[in-house]
Amino acid sequence: MRNRADPARLLPWSGPGGKPCYLVGDGAGYVSRIADEIERTQLDMADGLLGHAEDMLACERVTVPELRFLARGLTDVLRDVRRIAETRGARLPATAQGLDACED
Repeated sequence: MRNRADPARLLPWSGPGGKPCYLVGDGAGYVSRIADEIERTQLDMADGLLGHAEDMLACERVTVPELRFLARGLTDVLRDVRRIAETRGARLPATAQGLDACED
């Protein structure tokens, strides 16, 4: 049985029209495992693209079209990483989210 205090999980994919998809449950099911795997893949892709970006930016012969293509890729992975951070932050216990309030 699901605890009503558990927030719905924002999934790492969108529905029709780009609308966000959410999962309600305890986080131990099949869809949760698929979402975890997709998030791992997205983070791995972000790491790979970041390394590629560092190499490209160190090269003096990079063209404007190449930089635009790189910027598009970085924008896409940044959007994915932001979504992962949002969903993981929403799943933190309330005490972890309110740590700043404890520091006076």
